[in-house]
Amino acid sequence: MAKPRIKLVFFDMDGTIFNNGLKDSFGNTAPSTWTVLARHLGKQALEEEEQTKIKWTNKEYKGYLDWMDDTIKIHKKYGLTKDFFFKVINSIPYFDGVKETMEILKKNNITLCMISGSFKEMANRAIEDSGFRHVFAACEYFWDENNKLKEWNLLPCDYEGKVDFMRLVMLEHGLGKNECAFVGDGRNDIPLAQVVGTSICFNGAKELQAVCTYSVNQEPGKEDFRAVLPYLGIN
Repeated sequence: MAKPRIKLVFFDMDGTIFNNGLKDSFGNTAPSTWTVLARHLGKQALEEEEQTKIKWTNKEYKGYLDWMDDTIKIHKKYGLTKDFFFKVINSIPYFDGVKETMEILKKNNITLCMISGSFKEMANRAIEDSGFRHVFAACEYFWDENNKLKEWNLLPCDYEGKVDFMRLVMLEHGLGKNECAFVGDGRNDIPLAQVVGTSICFNGAKELQAVCTYSVNQEPGKEDFRAVLPYLGIN
């Protein structure tokens, strides 16, 4: 019997779609735009953000929501503004070949879905640029009249929480695991890779490579996202 054609592909965002310039993980965390923002806010902000990673690795948080809340306090403490936030978010480039890959997938009637523990504002770029049909991102910021951070919306959208969104989308589309694929790069993507029939680690953590169906390993600075296409049944 022929293998079912892939109809839905799930993607991680940080380090998979977008090249945030980070590859070093800390404990059981994955490199993310949270760290990029902390770096831009200054040395002290970065040091405090690193402390939250220690707490996460030591299981001192009840869950991902608590971890995000703690990090958001750092953003407020060091004066994150709307203009500064979007300057950083919009400065992070796509990996080469991302837009072309998404266009090819859509031409093959494959639905695109992103599940990320990062920022909704960044995911919105992928919606506008590449036509993602479903996006789940962990944090969305809201600003006051002075462009200061006022409120935020958080979703438990990382580690095991990502799996709940994945299963929901699969159910809504009436698709089985062998009709779905996942592309990611971090150790926090391991639960996702184990749910679908085809999983691809894109220049990612060795722990993720160990559980994925396929791995793409390219020289730093020469990454090309189109390398995932053959593993999705597209030549």
